[in-house]
Amino acid sequence: MAAVLACGGKAVLSHESAGWLWGLFSRCPVEVAITVPRRGHQRRGIKAHHAASLTPEEWGWLERIPVTSLSRTLLDLAATAPAKRLEQAIERAERRGRLDLIEVDALIRRRHGGRGTKRLLAALDLYRDPAFNRARSELLFLDLIKKTGLPRPAMNLFVAGHEIDAYWEAERFAVEVDGWDTHRTRKAFEDDPLRQEDLKLAGIDSIRLTARRIEREPRLVGKRLETLLSRRRSELEDRR
Repeated sequence: MAAVLACGGKAVLSHESAGWLWGLFSRCPVEVAITVPRRGHQRRGIKAHHAASLTPEEWGWLERIPVTSLSRTLLDLAATAPAKRLEQAIERAERRGRLDLIEVDALIRRRHGGRGTKRLLAALDLYRDPAFNRARSELLFLDLIKKTGLPRPAMNLFVAGHEIDAYWEAERFAVEVDGWDTHRTRKAFEDDPLRQEDLKLAGIDSIRLTARRIEREPRLVGKRLETLLSRRRSELEDRR
């Protein structure tokens, strides 16, 4: 609030500082980011950004502090922050139930292709997917598939009596995406080997991927998955 007041009556908290206030980041930046209508508001400990005008939809009050709206905050981050930082902000906004795609789209239309609009649209593409309401691990998996350039599998399909997270029918190849929650019960622990046997008996090859691996090693996982699918195609062709 002190930083906002130091920059004049029309100043608002913005960028990563606004992201922290909205709960998108765990730490408040040491240098406070402020957006002002005119240049020349340099202060020690304050990073001033210039925006000629913010519409009424682009700012408001949070914890009694003038702050850019969440959608405007995401746009500012898309223009200035690293890709991973932007993805983290979007993910937390969605998890907190604050990601409003209609509001974001309206903002992008108003800004007519300004800074950050293309990056924000690309980052939000995953959240427009039909799988939007799936577990985060599945969203990460679909993003990996898209970036690797692999054909998209059918998701949450019943095969051989079991619901499979991802299934390539042509290759008869399945992937189970596991988080810790999947195996917290004794029943889940006992059922997994039986599930694997049923798929094998149905002529379906399968692997399990942990959410942690998908998140931490997406390129390696994607490369290995590409190799496994290629080998599976060769196996099926040889049988024919």
